[in-house]
Amino acid sequence: MSNPLFSDQVLSHVNRIEVYQPGKPISELQREHNLFRISKLASNENPLGSSPKVVKAIQSELMNLGRYPDGNNYYLKQALADFLQRDVSQIALGNGSNELLEMAARAFAGSGDEIVYSQYAFAVYAISAQVVGATGVEVPAKDWGHDLAAMADAITERTKLVYLANPNNPTGTFFGKTEWEDFIQKVPKHVIVVLDEAYTEYVTDPDYADGLDYLDAYPNLLVSRTFSKAYGLAALRVGYMVGHPEVIGYINRIREPFNINHLAQVAAQTALTDQAFVKKTVELNQQGMVSLMRFFDDMDLEYIPSQGNFICVRLGESAPQVNQALLAEGVIVRPVAKQGTFAEFLRVSIGLQKENSHFMDALRKILSRSA
Repeated sequence: MSNPLFSDQVLSHVNRIEVYQPGKPISELQREHNLFRISKLASNENPLGSSPKVVKAIQSELMNLGRYPDGNNYYLKQALADFLQRDVSQIALGNGSNELLEMAARAFAGSGDEIVYSQYAFAVYAISAQVVGATGVEVPAKDWGHDLAAMADAITERTKLVYLANPNNPTGTFFGKTEWEDFIQKVPKHVIVVLDEAYTEYVTDPDYADGLDYLDAYPNLLVSRTFSKAYGLAALRVGYMVGHPEVIGYINRIREPFNINHLAQVAAQTALTDQAFVKKTVELNQQGMVSLMRFFDDMDLEYIPSQGNFICVRLGESAPQVNQALLAEGVIVRPVAKQGTFAEFLRVSIGLQKENSHFMDALRKILSRSA
């Protein structure tokens, strides 16, 4: 930005926030490289799209676009409460889980407070701390994942919030029940723990700790989930948070009354009824994950085992160049860091079989040229 006009007026902590950089749109990549075949494997989207039931439900509501949505999300909250076997007072809804993660920071932290999160964790955690003027405390990762023991030790009298992701994005790592239980027992009762489970539907490891199982024992626990991934509603932005009624009540106090649009509410409510679609999504993901891991093994490439719908592969110092070469081949993946060791990795979303094959063929071609 050249010659800023309002730098003296803007809050200093806002001035330090870096603008989020989304991935390149498909149409722009096609134009730049004169390509027809594009495989977008950068945003952890559902390669199957949305449930046909959802599409049909949305189409039936198109004549109602002139009316405001239900500001209290009554029917969707009730559907979620029934599905999760919880009371509606325990549920808050957001414009994607991102909004809820930030609302937790806005409700419980501010200037002079600390928010703890892990190295290599979801970027929104650090941004949320900056937005409210709190101090972000980044705890070094362990084997690319959360070091929960170290995170517990990082909690001080100034800590108001701890963000955890299970599985973690972008690394795909997860923590098991014993490690989680040891951690949550050590957290002071006044510190809010936000457990981000955006990828929970994809988890296959039996040692996975489902946050909902711990809500009754820990009133300071908030569990965040989304309809963007396994449910295939990324374009509509619907997330939900579950917790103690009092804590959820504070989240709802700062929630915009119409933050979930009408079509999004209808889509999410319908998506819950099509668990067969979710099962098909998870099965496709498992097949694609196995295929990519075998390919990486054959190519002697290091990767981080993942419980999400994506996987990080290490390509060394040439990772930025490989990323650009993949774009020229019509494959969009995601760089995960600008510097440091993690910058040697690229994150690859699991796609359809033909998209995964496109990526593997392109990467093999690129690496053979540099061999």
